[in-house]
Amino acid sequence: MANLPIRGRGASSNPPNRFERIAFEPEPLPPDPDDPIPYRETQYLRDNSRTLISTNNSPDIPFSASLNLYRGCSHGCIYCYARPFHEYLGLSAGLDFETIVFVKQDAPELLREELQAARWKPQTIALSGVTDPYQPAERHFELTRRCLRILADFRNPVAIITKNFLVTRDVDLLTELAEHQAVSVHISITTLKNSLQRVMEPRTSIPSRRLAAVEILANHDVPVGVMVAPVIPGLTDHEIPAILKAAADAGARFANFIPLRLPHGVADLFQNWLDQHFPDMKNRVLNRIREIRGGKLNETGFGSRMRGKGKYAEQIRALFNVSRAKLKLDARGPQLSTAAFRRPNEQLGLFDNG
Repeated sequence: MANLPIRGRGASSNPPNRFERIAFEPEPLPPDPDDPIPYRETQYLRDNSRTLISTNNSPDIPFSASLNLYRGCSHGCIYCYARPFHEYLGLSAGLDFETIVFVKQDAPELLREELQAARWKPQTIALSGVTDPYQPAERHFELTRRCLRILADFRNPVAIITKNFLVTRDVDLLTELAEHQAVSVHISITTLKNSLQRVMEPRTSIPSRRLAAVEILANHDVPVGVMVAPVIPGLTDHEIPAILKAAADAGARFANFIPLRLPHGVADLFQNWLDQHFPDMKNRVLNRIREIRGGKLNETGFGSRMRGKGKYAEQIRALFNVSRAKLKLDARGPQLSTAAFRRPNEQLGLFDNG
């Protein structure tokens, strides 16, 4: 039996950590007759990481350097592939992931040090590769804005992906970077239905606000596109043409998509979520996922985990490509440039008399 939904949360439970042999199961709280829907506050904890820029060599990922300023994300997207990363911290991929968020408060200083070092080779940095840089915590901590200020100072290119209208707050810095071909923004849109977004991505911006963000950025000549991710077979795949049309009308220049991934405990969380919100569609959705994942709910192999495989995956890909081509959206974002990269202290040194 599924747990009761929790207001403003995607997950409704804390499944056991796959690395831990002992799990804590709290006693359920008695229902409040005046407010029967449970609620859980978000905690923000300091992350004392001493380095900031992460690197990878995955053939499936189009960038090798990234910034992750927050660990955990209170957007609460039920399908988030980053949820299992919380298990490395001794926590759960469920409610813990969206209610216990670690904040790298030293991030701006660390970023400046790493870009200033001679060992840094200018390249595009993804912001971010894991959790959303404009999640609710950003309104208070402003780590993304402060890091963008540094990236603009160094003119180091950055590719941003977000589900949040808050990205428009930084249009001044994004415009500055765009003058040097040093920025692209991908707005993630999974559905145009508010009713679905509200339960699937409970603390993200509603679809119309994401489209408004596309329009604002486009009007400021910031290269902006749409990432339809994840596409959920049997639930959201039919929306692809409408999403692309709305994004193109708002000024998007490029578009891409990624089919749903359900690594580790995310599969159980997603199935529980279907029980809560779409019980009549559960079997259909899960069977469609298995069709594109070789009979399983997840696939880890390079080359297919980000694309899916089989006839149904090809149908989704064909629908996307035909819709994108009809709207004249590019398949990729702009090629970003490192030509303008500079180290500000070195530039100032040109005027020394010593």
